[in-house]
This record gives sequence, structure tokens and C-alpha cells, in this order.
Amino acid sequence: MSNFNTIIKEIIKKSLFTERQIEIILKQKKMLDVEFGVSKGAYYRQLAQSRSKIESVYYTLILLQALDVILTNSDVISRLAEQVNVMKDGSFTPENEDQIIDVIQKTVKQLVDV
Repeated sequence: MSNFNTIIKEIIKKSLFTERQIEIILKQKKMLDVEFGVSKGAYYRQLAQSRSKIESVYYTLILLQALDVILTNSDVISRLAEQVNVMKDGSFTPENEDQIIDVIQKTVKQLVDV
């Protein structure tokens, strides 16, 4: 069973992370209490991969902001993140989920319009 609602799962699919990596990150931050049915070695390998990806994301943001490809402190991204944070524990009708995902996708496409 997944620890995430459909909206979060769709965002994860489009992110650089797998659902398992997000679970591991949240477990390390003590934001999710979940046990993994994998060996300690596999868990720590995935943890290292997750940390490396987070580091890469920060370097990517720094680079793209420095080159004026993306806006620094984008209000749009902050507002979307706040809304998703509010919705992360909610359940929605499939129609509402589709509408929310569609709004997020359209907003991201507008931001990426290079």
C-alpha cells in the first residue's frame, strides 16, 4: 500500500525520485514511520542515492537561477508547494484529483516555456 495520495504519486512520477526514495527521505527526516522489507545494505544504498539526488537538485537550482533560466524565489512554485503540502494527507474524488494534477502540469509547462 502506498503512503501517498494520487496527487503526490503523480508529482513523484514526474520528479527525479522514486516513491521508495521519497519514503526513505521522509523516514530519515522522521516524517514517516515505515519499515522497508529490504536488507540494511540495500536501504543504505538507496539512502545514499537519495542524498546524492537531493544534492544534484540543489546544484541544478543554483545553476539555473544563476543563468536566469528560472526565477529566484518564484512565488508560483512556493504557492504550488504550499497547496500540495495542504493536500498531501487528503483524499479527493478522481475528478478533483485530475483537475488538480492538470493545473499543476499546466503551471509547470508555463514555467518551463523556454
